[in-house]
Amino acid sequence: MKIISMERKEKVAVVTLNRPERLNAFNRDMFSALAEITEQLKENIPRAIVITGGGEDFSAGFDVNPDNPLVGDLIEAVKNHKREPVDELIALIRKTTDDFTGLPVPVIASIAGKAYGGGAELAARCDIRIADPAAQFCFSETKLGLMPDWGGGVALTRLTGTGVAAELILTARTFDSEEALRIGFINRISESGKSLEEALSMAETIAKNGPAAVRACLRVIRESTGKPLIEALDLESDEAAKLITGGECFHGISAFLSKKEPEFPDI
Repeated sequence: MKIISMERKEKVAVVTLNRPERLNAFNRDMFSALAEITEQLKENIPRAIVITGGGEDFSAGFDVNPDNPLVGDLIEAVKNHKREPVDELIALIRKTTDDFTGLPVPVIASIAGKAYGGGAELAARCDIRIADPAAQFCFSETKLGLMPDWGGGVALTRLTGTGVAAELILTARTFDSEEALRIGFINRISESGKSLEEALSMAETIAKNGPAAVRACLRVIRESTGKPLIEALDLESDEAAKLITGGECFHGISAFLSKKEPEFPDI
Protein backbone atom coordinates (compact mmCIF):
# COMPACT_ATOMS: atom_id res chain seq x y z
CA MET A 1 0.00 0.00 0.00
CA LYS A 2 1.29 3.46 -0.91
CA ILE A 3 2.12 5.74 1.99
CA ILE A 4 -0.35 8.22 0.47
CA SER A 5 -2.78 7.03 -2.17
CA MET A 6 -5.04 8.82 -4.62
CA GLU A 7 -8.19 7.47 -6.20
CA ARG A 8 -10.34 9.12 -8.84
CA LYS A 9 -14.10 8.86 -8.40
CA GLU A 10 -15.39 10.41 -11.63
CA LYS A 11 -14.70 14.14 -11.18
CA VAL A 12 -13.55 13.89 -7.54
CA ALA A 13 -10.11 12.86 -6.27
CA VAL A 14 -9.74 11.13 -2.89
CA VAL A 15 -6.34 11.41 -1.20
CA THR A 16 -5.74 8.98 1.67
CA LEU A 17 -2.94 9.20 4.23
CA ASN A 18 -1.78 5.60 4.72
CA ARG A 19 0.53 5.36 7.70
CA PRO A 20 -1.93 4.17 10.35
CA GLU A 21 0.75 2.53 12.51
CA ARG A 22 2.01 6.08 13.24
CA LEU A 23 -1.45 7.73 13.26
CA ASN A 24 -0.71 8.93 9.70
CA ALA A 25 2.04 11.18 11.04
CA PHE A 26 4.35 12.83 8.51
CA ASN A 27 7.98 11.93 7.93
CA ARG A 28 10.01 12.95 4.86
CA ASP A 29 8.48 10.15 2.78
CA MET A 30 4.99 11.40 3.59
CA PHE A 31 5.84 14.98 2.63
CA SER A 32 7.42 13.74 -0.62
CA ALA A 33 4.40 11.56 -1.41
CA LEU A 34 1.94 14.41 -0.85
CA ALA A 35 4.07 16.70 -3.03
CA GLU A 36 4.10 14.05 -5.78
CA ILE A 37 0.33 13.62 -5.62
CA THR A 38 -0.11 17.40 -5.74
CA GLU A 39 1.88 17.49 -8.99
CA GLN A 40 -0.31 14.71 -10.41
CA LEU A 41 -3.41 16.67 -9.46
CA LYS A 42 -2.04 19.81 -11.15
CA GLU A 43 -1.62 17.88 -14.40
CA ASN A 44 -5.20 16.59 -14.34
CA ILE A 45 -7.21 18.73 -11.95
CA PRO A 46 -10.46 17.21 -10.65
CA ARG A 47 -13.46 19.33 -9.73
CA ALA A 48 -13.05 18.68 -6.00
CA ILE A 49 -10.62 16.88 -3.67
CA VAL A 50 -11.26 14.95 -0.47
CA ILE A 51 -8.39 14.19 1.92
CA THR A 52 -8.83 11.56 4.62
CA GLY A 53 -6.83 9.28 6.87
CA GLY A 54 -6.46 5.54 6.47
CA GLY A 55 -7.17 3.47 9.56
CA GLU A 56 -8.87 5.11 12.52
CA ASP A 57 -7.26 8.58 12.49
CA PHE A 58 -6.83 11.62 10.26
CA SER A 59 -3.24 12.56 11.16
CA ALA A 60 -1.05 13.22 14.18
CA GLY A 61 0.92 15.78 12.14
CA PHE A 62 4.71 15.77 12.30
CA ASP A 63 6.13 12.41 13.37
CA VAL A 64 8.03 13.19 16.58
CA ASN A 65 9.88 9.89 16.67
CA PRO A 66 13.61 9.08 17.13
CA ASP A 67 13.36 6.93 13.99
CA ASN A 68 12.34 9.96 11.94
CA PRO A 69 15.56 11.48 10.50
CA LEU A 70 13.89 14.89 10.39
CA VAL A 71 13.70 14.80 14.19
CA GLY A 72 17.41 13.98 14.43
CA ASP A 73 18.23 16.86 12.09
CA LEU A 74 16.10 19.20 14.17
CA ILE A 75 17.72 18.14 17.45
CA GLU A 76 21.21 18.66 16.00
CA ALA A 77 20.22 22.10 14.73
CA VAL A 78 18.95 23.05 18.20
CA LYS A 79 22.11 21.74 19.90
CA ASN A 80 24.33 23.69 17.52
CA HIS A 81 22.16 26.80 17.46
CA LYS A 82 21.84 26.58 13.68
CA ARG A 83 18.80 28.17 12.10
CA GLU A 84 19.34 27.08 8.49
CA PRO A 85 18.19 23.44 8.98
CA VAL A 86 15.15 24.71 10.88
CA ASP A 87 14.27 27.12 8.07
CA GLU A 88 14.67 24.29 5.56
CA LEU A 89 12.32 22.00 7.51
CA ILE A 90 9.66 24.69 7.93
CA ALA A 91 9.98 25.53 4.22
CA LEU A 92 9.42 21.85 3.35
CA ILE A 93 6.32 21.66 5.55
CA ARG A 94 4.92 24.96 4.29
CA LYS A 95 5.53 24.31 0.60
CA THR A 96 3.96 20.86 0.77
CA THR A 97 0.93 22.17 2.66
CA ASP A 98 0.60 25.37 0.64
CA ASP A 99 0.81 23.58 -2.72
CA PHE A 100 -1.78 20.94 -1.81
CA THR A 101 -4.32 23.22 -0.13
CA GLY A 102 -3.69 25.90 -2.76
CA LEU A 103 -4.92 23.75 -5.64
CA PRO A 104 -7.61 25.74 -7.50
CA VAL A 105 -10.51 23.47 -6.51
CA PRO A 106 -12.20 22.87 -3.15
CA VAL A 107 -10.22 20.67 -0.76
CA ILE A 108 -12.48 18.90 1.75
CA ALA A 109 -11.08 17.21 4.86
CA SER A 110 -12.86 14.07 6.08
CA ILE A 111 -11.76 13.75 9.70
CA ALA A 112 -12.13 10.70 11.91
CA GLY A 113 -10.18 9.86 15.04
CA LYS A 114 -7.28 12.15 15.93
CA ALA A 115 -6.29 15.33 14.12
CA TYR A 116 -3.43 16.52 16.29
CA GLY A 117 -0.64 19.03 15.77
CA GLY A 118 0.13 19.31 12.08
CA GLY A 119 -2.87 17.10 11.38
CA ALA A 120 -5.17 19.71 12.90
CA GLU A 121 -3.26 22.36 10.96
CA LEU A 122 -3.65 20.48 7.68
CA ALA A 123 -7.39 20.22 8.34
CA ALA A 124 -7.53 23.94 9.11
CA ARG A 125 -5.84 24.72 5.79
CA CYS A 126 -8.53 22.87 3.82
CA ASP A 127 -11.55 24.73 2.49
CA ILE A 128 -14.20 22.55 4.17
CA ARG A 129 -14.05 20.13 7.11
CA ILE A 130 -16.46 17.27 7.86
CA ALA A 131 -15.81 15.33 11.07
CA ASP A 132 -16.95 12.07 12.61
CA PRO A 133 -18.78 12.52 15.93
CA ALA A 134 -15.87 10.84 17.74
CA ALA A 135 -13.13 12.94 16.09
CA GLN A 136 -10.70 14.74 18.38
CA PHE A 137 -8.66 17.84 17.64
CA CYS A 138 -5.62 19.33 19.31
CA PHE A 139 -3.23 22.09 18.30
CA SER A 140 -0.64 20.39 20.47
CA GLU A 141 2.59 22.15 19.51
CA THR A 142 3.05 24.29 22.63
CA LYS A 143 3.14 21.11 24.75
CA LEU A 144 6.49 20.44 23.05
CA GLY A 145 7.72 24.01 23.23
CA LEU A 146 6.84 24.49 19.56
CA MET A 147 4.21 26.44 17.65
CA PRO A 148 2.09 25.88 14.53
CA ASP A 149 4.21 26.04 11.38
CA TRP A 150 2.02 24.37 8.72
CA GLY A 151 0.04 27.60 8.40
CA GLY A 152 -2.61 26.19 10.71
CA GLY A 153 -2.33 28.83 13.41
CA VAL A 154 -3.19 31.55 10.93
CA ALA A 155 -5.91 29.40 9.36
CA LEU A 156 -7.47 28.63 12.76
CA THR A 157 -7.49 32.32 13.66
CA ARG A 158 -9.31 33.18 10.44
CA LEU A 159 -11.87 30.46 11.08
CA THR A 160 -12.60 31.04 14.76
CA GLY A 161 -11.33 34.53 15.63
CA THR A 162 -8.37 35.56 17.74
CA GLY A 163 -9.71 34.74 21.20
CA VAL A 164 -10.72 31.16 20.43
CA ALA A 165 -7.56 30.50 18.41
CA ALA A 166 -5.40 31.88 21.22
CA GLU A 167 -7.07 29.61 23.76
CA LEU A 168 -6.77 26.44 21.66
CA ILE A 169 -3.18 27.06 20.58
CA LEU A 170 -1.83 28.32 23.91
CA THR A 171 -3.51 25.68 26.08
CA ALA A 172 -2.92 22.89 23.54
CA ARG A 173 -6.04 21.22 24.90
CA THR A 174 -8.00 18.55 23.09
CA PHE A 175 -11.50 19.40 21.87
CA ASP A 176 -14.23 17.31 20.29
CA SER A 177 -16.42 17.56 17.20
CA GLU A 178 -19.27 19.29 19.02
CA GLU A 179 -17.01 22.09 20.20
CA ALA A 180 -15.29 22.24 16.81
CA LEU A 181 -18.66 22.80 15.16
CA ARG A 182 -19.75 25.36 17.75
CA ILE A 183 -16.65 27.52 17.31
CA GLY A 184 -16.73 27.32 13.51
CA PHE A 185 -13.66 25.14 13.05
CA ILE A 186 -15.55 22.41 11.18
CA ASN A 187 -18.50 22.72 8.82
CA ARG A 188 -20.55 19.74 9.96
CA ILE A 189 -20.56 16.52 11.94
CA SER A 190 -21.35 13.38 9.97
CA GLU A 191 -23.22 10.34 11.13
CA SER A 192 -20.94 7.94 13.00
CA GLY A 193 -18.46 6.31 10.64
CA LYS A 194 -19.66 8.28 7.64
CA SER A 195 -17.41 11.35 7.46
CA LEU A 196 -15.80 10.14 4.23
CA GLU A 197 -19.16 9.26 2.71
CA GLU A 198 -20.54 12.72 3.52
CA ALA A 199 -17.37 14.46 2.30
CA LEU A 200 -17.64 12.56 -0.99
CA SER A 201 -21.30 13.48 -1.31
CA MET A 202 -20.48 17.15 -0.84
CA ALA A 203 -17.59 16.92 -3.30
CA GLU A 204 -19.85 15.29 -5.88
CA THR A 205 -22.44 18.04 -5.41
CA ILE A 206 -19.77 20.69 -5.99
CA ALA A 207 -18.47 18.77 -9.01
CA LYS A 208 -21.86 19.11 -10.75
CA ASN A 209 -21.63 22.91 -10.69
CA GLY A 210 -19.78 25.04 -13.20
CA PRO A 211 -16.07 24.30 -12.70
CA ALA A 212 -14.99 27.80 -13.72
CA ALA A 213 -17.61 29.29 -11.39
CA VAL A 214 -16.43 27.12 -8.49
CA ARG A 215 -12.81 28.12 -9.05
CA ALA A 216 -13.67 31.81 -9.31
CA CYS A 217 -15.73 31.70 -6.11
CA LEU A 218 -12.95 29.86 -4.33
CA ARG A 219 -10.37 32.44 -5.40
CA VAL A 220 -12.51 35.21 -3.93
CA ILE A 221 -13.17 33.26 -0.72
CA ARG A 222 -9.48 32.49 -0.24
CA GLU A 223 -8.02 35.81 -1.32
CA SER A 224 -10.51 38.33 0.06
CA THR A 225 -9.83 37.48 3.69
CA GLY A 226 -7.97 40.35 5.30
CA LYS A 227 -8.38 42.69 2.36
CA PRO A 228 -10.08 46.06 2.89
CA LEU A 229 -13.78 45.89 1.99
CA ILE A 230 -13.49 47.82 -1.29
CA GLU A 231 -10.55 45.69 -2.46
CA ALA A 232 -12.46 42.51 -1.63
CA LEU A 233 -15.56 43.77 -3.47
CA ASP A 234 -13.45 44.77 -6.47
CA LEU A 235 -11.88 41.31 -6.52
CA GLU A 236 -15.32 39.72 -6.53
CA SER A 237 -16.57 42.02 -9.30
CA ASP A 238 -13.52 41.34 -11.46
CA GLU A 239 -13.82 37.57 -11.05
CA ALA A 240 -17.56 37.73 -11.82
CA ALA A 241 -16.96 39.72 -15.01
CA LYS A 242 -14.23 37.32 -16.19
CA LEU A 243 -16.46 34.35 -15.43
CA ILE A 244 -19.43 35.71 -17.39
CA THR A 245 -17.21 36.69 -20.31
CA GLY A 246 -15.77 33.18 -20.35
CA GLY A 247 -19.18 31.83 -21.32
CA GLU A 248 -19.60 28.95 -18.91
CA CYS A 249 -22.90 30.45 -17.79
CA PHE A 250 -24.32 29.75 -21.26
CA HIS A 251 -24.54 26.06 -20.33
CA GLY A 252 -26.13 26.74 -16.96
CA ILE A 253 -28.67 29.30 -18.18
CA SER A 254 -29.63 27.19 -21.22
CA ALA A 255 -30.21 24.16 -19.00
CA PHE A 256 -32.24 26.24 -16.55
CA LEU A 257 -34.48 27.59 -19.32
CA SER A 258 -34.90 24.06 -20.71
CA LYS A 259 -35.64 22.72 -17.22
CA LYS A 260 -32.74 20.28 -17.49
CA GLU A 261 -29.73 19.51 -15.32
CA PRO A 262 -26.71 21.43 -16.64
CA GLU A 263 -23.72 19.53 -18.02
CA PHE A 264 -20.70 21.78 -17.76
CA PRO A 265 -17.58 21.02 -19.83
CA ASP A 266 -14.30 20.44 -18.03
CA ILE A 267 -11.71 23.19 -18.05
